Amino acid sequence: MRIDKWLWAARFYKTRALAQAAVVAGKVRVHGERVKPAKEVRVGDALAIRIGEYEWQITIREICARRGPAASALALYEESEESRARRAAQIAERRAQGSVVRERKGRPTKRERRQIIRFRARG
Repeated sequence: MRIDKWLWAARFYKTRALAQAAVVAGKVRVHGERVKPAKEVRVGDALAIRIGEYEWQITIREICARRGPAASALALYEESEESRARRAAQIAERRAQGSVVRERKGRPTKRERRQIIRFRARG
């Protein structure tokens, strides 16, 4: 089975096109090597998948051509304990920094605009 199809069936990516783009961009590695989207994967292959700032180190347990529910998608692979612990630490660190003000893009919301008007009226 093609790697882009398997990534889609295992629910790592929402569409096959996104899975294909990730493979082309080098965000998916098989046994440590970059591959093409048409690469055939087999049971036992080791994959490194990077999505955003998170990375999964997984081993393929099953091949399934159809995309099913999330519970059955979890049965398609096995994640290493080291990978799981590293992602959990990243998530905890990110939540700890959650109080940091996020950068906004674009125009202010209606609520923010009213606060700006009130602030300017005081001065």
